[in-house]
Amino acid sequence: MKLWGVSLPLLFAFCIFNLTACSTLKEAAKGIIGVSTKEVEASRKDALKKQFNWGYEECYDKTLKVLGRIGAYIYAQDKPKNLIAIYLSASDTTAVGIFLTQIDANNTQIEVSSASTLAKEYIAEKLFSGLEKGLDAVDAIMMQQQKLF
Repeated sequence: MKLWGVSLPLLFAFCIFNLTACSTLKEAAKGIIGVSTKEVEASRKDALKKQFNWGYEECYDKTLKVLGRIGAYIYAQDKPKNLIAIYLSASDTTAVGIFLTQIDANNTQIEVSSASTLAKEYIAEKLFSGLEKGLDAVDAIMMQQQKLF
């Protein structure tokens, strides 16, 4: 049987393919161009976690400031997923995910995830320190590391 000159089984197959494969194709395309967040989402179960005494928006804004100060390259921000995805720097594309979860009006949990344990620990140390002690603490850590190298 034909509808609009197209075989119904072919039309049905096309619709099923689009409904089931689009997200997979979209994620594959993101992976090819290097902006996929799938890896950091999959690593979330092993994330380093810390809770902060700020509301979600304040914590989100402070997180962005600390990430900027440490030279992280933000390649994706997905507020519905509560995710900020970064590379360690513009030249080091090791992916790290920062997930923010509102606990209540005045408390937010941050999770730092990555398939790379070193990258996860590196970002968590700087981010958590910067959020606890301020941007001056981040600057001090960065200066100390520069002296080592």
